[in-house]
Amino acid sequence: MTVERMCTLAKVSRTGFYRRPADAPRADRDMALRDAQQRIALEFPSYGWRRMTVELRRRGWAVNHKRVYRLMREDNLLCLRKRRFVVTTDSDHGLPVYPNLARRMTLRGLDQLWVADLTYIRRELEFVYLAVILDAFSRRVIGWALAERRAAPGLVHHSDRGVQYASRDYTQLLQAHGIQFSMSRKANPWDNAACESFIKTLKYEEVYRSKYRDLAEARALIGAFLEKVYNPKRLHSALGHLPPAEFERGLLAQTKKQAAARRLAL
Repeated sequence: MTVERMCTLAKVSRTGFYRRPADAPRADRDMALRDAQQRIALEFPSYGWRRMTVELRRRGWAVNHKRVYRLMREDNLLCLRKRRFVVTTDSDHGLPVYPNLARRMTLRGLDQLWVADLTYIRRELEFVYLAVILDAFSRRVIGWALAERRAAPGLVHHSDRGVQYASRDYTQLLQAHGIQFSMSRKANPWDNAACESFIKTLKYEEVYRSKYRDLAEARALIGAFLEKVYNPKRLHSALGHLPPAEFERGLLAQTKKQAAARRLAL
């Protein structure tokens, strides 16, 4: 059917037909995805496009990394301001230092190597220090106190050469629990890279986003981040993009399955 015939049947002029209003602008088909990315970025400010892609897929989105990268770039989610860290390690002391055992270890499970570090936390009127210990195999923060996890036989505790870790009180505490000492090589920060990486994550995703009025508030908010975000939710590329707690649950399930198979084989 020609345009002239259609205009005759509809009782409109050809001029009026060609002057019809333009189609209404289509809604952004990526709006829902953009909203999901914004929510993830608020929860995990240092996520790049790789972790963002994995997190979206874990939440049910069928997306590829190219689309995620494009939207993050358009929404300015790829830029994260870096801040300089203040060195807190005082290794200029006359206390004993210990050889680096960690660099010779091949980890096959939990509680073989714990890595430790400390950092300062700014409060309104002063600074306080936070000490953390991670399981090097699962990257899980096992607590601010050793009481949260019992030391397994042969456990190695690795740290930098800071005076806090070399002090007699600290080394005696480790010795009392049968834990071996290990320290980074001189002027080699890579020896404790896993814990250094965690400290950076803690600073960018919690500390720099908060203003702690007092020690109680700092303890509560940092504890909530460690127990409700970092351990159960935050993805780690070294763990196959799984959170530490989920990675440990998988290890436990695998260990139980292997034990059951051995019993059936007897």
